[in-house]
Amino acid sequence: MQPELRHLRYLQAVAAHGNFTRAAQDLHVSQPTLSQQIQQLERGIGAQLLDRSGRSVRLTDAGQAYLEHAQRALRELAAGQRAVHDVTDLSRGHLRLAVTPTFTAYLVAPLIAELHHHHPGITVTIREMSQESMENKLLADELDLGVAFDQPHVQGVRATTLFTETLIAVAGVSSTVERLTAKTVEHQPLALITTDFATRDHIDAYFTQHRIAPRIILEANSIQALIEIVRHTSLVTVLPDAIAARHLQLRPVPLEPPLPTRTVTLLAHEGTYQTAAARAFARLTREYVSGVMPQR
Repeated sequence: MQPELRHLRYLQAVAAHGNFTRAAQDLHVSQPTLSQQIQQLERGIGAQLLDRSGRSVRLTDAGQAYLEHAQRALRELAAGQRAVHDVTDLSRGHLRLAVTPTFTAYLVAPLIAELHHHHPGITVTIREMSQESMENKLLADELDLGVAFDQPHVQGVRATTLFTETLIAVAGVSSTVERLTAKTVEHQPLALITTDFATRDHIDAYFTQHRIAPRIILEANSIQALIEIVRHTSLVTVLPDAIAARHLQLRPVPLEPPLPTRTVTLLAHEGTYQTAAARAFARLTREYVSGVMPQR
């Protein structure tokens, strides 16, 4: 018996859930049907793919090896389906885009506005996530493109340079803080983004490099929350300069030595099929940032 697509999807679901009951519910089939189909697959291949002896179901070594190839085949088939349904005149299409969170505050809206202006038939799904998750999902063909930073990338991810972003110290317009140095910033109460943001990594690296012991009074996992807090308090925060420039209630605070710059990139899965919608968004993004953003 030659394996069929349903067998591959069934094996993938059981491996993901570690349980026949939950996998069957997810697949909308009965548990006996699922068990029977997996047994057919094992007989056809001539190897036991699942270890059913424990409380949870696990892949055997043979199952792990087989599933890796099966998942690759499923990804290729999904890409083929998208290619068939792709419309090169861009009268319709869909873009799966991911961004690291700070870009939501100043970059995503104008880019989507450009895309909608030129190609209103394209629908978009936008997800915020860490750069590590983004690259893994690009490789798994769960995303078309990602906007993140230039750093060592997972093999298979292609990065195209977009522009240079500068981090700056920011205070509310009513704040009396005029300027800061590596020495005086230690005494300044700070409100910073939480450590699960890539931006915080850059900030902490700056503190470490200049042997600064920061006085962090507040942490938030929301850029908008930081903006509102700084507006209404004497706290100082660190934000990309493009965000600060868009808020009249904020003002830059000169800091010596200055905070680091970093390179913003457009990420894609190298060598995989790119839809017309993804190609159009990449082109419009390059055109937009070349006109309004500082280049490296």
